[in-house]
Amino acid sequence: MSSVLRIGALLALLMAAPVAAGVGDLPGAPPWPKRLVDRVTGALAASEQAPRTRHLDADGAPRFTNRLLLEKSPYLQQHAHNPVDWYPWGEEAFAAAVAQNKPILLSIGYSTCHWCHVMEAESFDNVEIATYINRHYIAIKVDREERPDIDRVFMAAVETYAGRGGWPATLWLTPDGQPFYASTYLPPYDGDRGIERGFSSTLELLRAAWADRPDDVVRIADQLVTAVQARLEPAAGSAVPAVTAVDRAFAEYRAAYDAVNGGLAGAPKFPSHLPVRFLLRYYVYAGDAAALDMAVTTLAAMADGGLNDHVGGGFHRYATDAAWAIPHFEKMLYDNALLATAYLEAFEATGDSGLAAVARATLRYVEREMTADSGAFYTASDADSGPAGAVEGWYYTWPETELERILAPDEFEIVRRHFGVTAAGDLGGRNVLYVAEPLDAVAQALGLSTAEAGRRLEHARTKLYRHRSARPAPFRDQRILTAWNGLMISAFARAGRVFGDDGYLRASARAARFVVTELMRDGRLGRAWSDGRAGGVAFADDYAYTIQAFIDLYEADGELAWLERALALQAVMDAEFYDASGGGYFYAAQAADGLPARDKPAFDDALPSANAVAVLNLLRLYELTTEARFLERAEASLESLERVVSAAPAAVPDLLQALLFHARTVQMVVLVTPGSRSDAEPFLEVLRGRFHPWHVLSVVPEGPDLDAHARVAPLLEGKRAIGGRTTAFVCEHGICDLPTADPAVFAGQLHGVRP
Repeated sequence: MSSVLRIGALLALLMAAPVAAGVGDLPGAPPWPKRLVDRVTGALAASEQAPRTRHLDADGAPRFTNRLLLEKSPYLQQHAHNPVDWYPWGEEAFAAAVAQNKPILLSIGYSTCHWCHVMEAESFDNVEIATYINRHYIAIKVDREERPDIDRVFMAAVETYAGRGGWPATLWLTPDGQPFYASTYLPPYDGDRGIERGFSSTLELLRAAWADRPDDVVRIADQLVTAVQARLEPAAGSAVPAVTAVDRAFAEYRAAYDAVNGGLAGAPKFPSHLPVRFLLRYYVYAGDAAALDMAVTTLAAMADGGLNDHVGGGFHRYATDAAWAIPHFEKMLYDNALLATAYLEAFEATGDSGLAAVARATLRYVEREMTADSGAFYTASDADSGPAGAVEGWYYTWPETELERILAPDEFEIVRRHFGVTAAGDLGGRNVLYVAEPLDAVAQALGLSTAEAGRRLEHARTKLYRHRSARPAPFRDQRILTAWNGLMISAFARAGRVFGDDGYLRASARAARFVVTELMRDGRLGRAWSDGRAGGVAFADDYAYTIQAFIDLYEADGELAWLERALALQAVMDAEFYDASGGGYFYAAQAADGLPARDKPAFDDALPSANAVAVLNLLRLYELTTEARFLERAEASLESLERVVSAAPAAVPDLLQALLFHARTVQMVVLVTPGSRSDAEPFLEVLRGRFHPWHVLSVVPEGPDLDAHARVAPLLEGKRAIGGRTTAFVCEHGICDLPTADPAVFAGQLHGVRP
């Protein structure tokens, strides 16, 4: 240990603070300055987190501690006791790389990422590999959930270089931050997991390349950066994309569709890869029943598969097989928000109560397991769990003998048949629960009515949930991310509208109030909330998803404040993210230092692109307020992405939703009540009886509230409840049909499809 470190440790001892020998004492790394040793030593003394490492002293103290202990991100904290001399993204890391002429090893992941955990255990907690990294690289660790701007740029490099993406993203950069090699998870050594070249060999080869042929490396980096810039900064088009793009996208989805299992053919299967909500809209737009069948078949297959948690509700991240049976077990808030919304819309389009039940079960999971006391929503839960904390899916899977012990014999027999339980199981003797035999067939085989079999199955589920809740649970990331909360606020608001359930509306409004009070300062959003405070700079998806959530809440509960907040945030988004010269929205208000490109998001991945949601928000705000600037900005944004839409329409399904909203005749539905919102219930019930994706809604009582609404939405001016009865006004292009107090007449004025 250096003299500086000895002095730092001695001072800490004199202050009666417990000291680990490993603070800054990292194999192969240069000595730390005293001030850094002191800061990390103090943080270690105050830390209440169990060290996540196998390198422990006899007293349980971590042998190694690096500067990530000073970071707030749970993902970075997970790596704080690696022997790697990690830096967070920032000027210090890049200055060190330039000063030492070392390439940068960049690793990007998130706190509930299974393969991130695997690579940490195999490589970053490996002293031999860590020593090599510390001698020859500057190592930077990034949490993609807190710095999505960094992740988006470098994931584009991974996808460009490797042909596929995923986390952990593992990249090699020149000292000034230009990527020259990119991959995802790599096993530690050659031949591990069937990979020809492992992480250790790759580190050696690329270090040698930088040392021996730096000009070649820089040339490769220039080519990769040029390709990334072309991907992230698309050249603007000259017109709003032709609506025929939706037909081409549907043709591509149909050609790649898995007619047996739903979704796209092959494996692994992600819920987002076949965009169900686009298919539902295409069904209404084109009247093509095949689109509806593709959407509903996919939703039903996902709900029956192990992707769906049949005990506790909610969906796992993706399925590893073509039949949705065996999942990758982490659960993400955004997946469940988007899927709940998709099931709600499919229920509207079909009237299928089974689809409604899946939406309800998903939201119940979020209420029970992903909702903070404040009402806001947690981020994610891990795939790994178990007594040792490192077995993927242990928490969610069942040995046959355990099920037999927990359940009554009649319940066990239903569960065994319905979910295909066997002694061998699916994963090392443990069963993933997925529908192997329909419940009506199980009931018939057991001489029961389907209703009775269903009651016994629900009783069994309750027992299993109670039993499972006593197991060591997976790690739960309890940060509150603004963007993802926006998606879930929308899901609850829409459920409140679709089901006429005020409980869902209260949950939505509660979370939205948290965003307003805790995640907004001076009218601007923060990225995340943790440890009692907001932090981080917000990005375009934080704004777009939150604006969408506030519009959805306004339509669901009629409170003008939500619409006013949406308008205020839209003004901030326009001022800070909009590309005034080319149209569309940049992902970050300002490009981060060191990034080789500035992203203008067009493509959808697991999440809808910020531009897609922003365009639809603008179009909805235009219909609600009739302010032309919203329409103009929406059209300019669509024009900016014309070439992307024309070249790859199937890659931008959420933008196609916005394009359809722009192309179709949108109806503004105004319900003026003589008293409370409940007076509009017969008309709201009519709206619930159809799938109508191209309308906006205002429900307003007569009196001062109506006048206040009219100042924001001029189309409401002069409208009254005729004869003291709730009156409907259905308007298109600012021209309204004759008002009616008869729900049957109102039904005849509406567009959309009935189940």
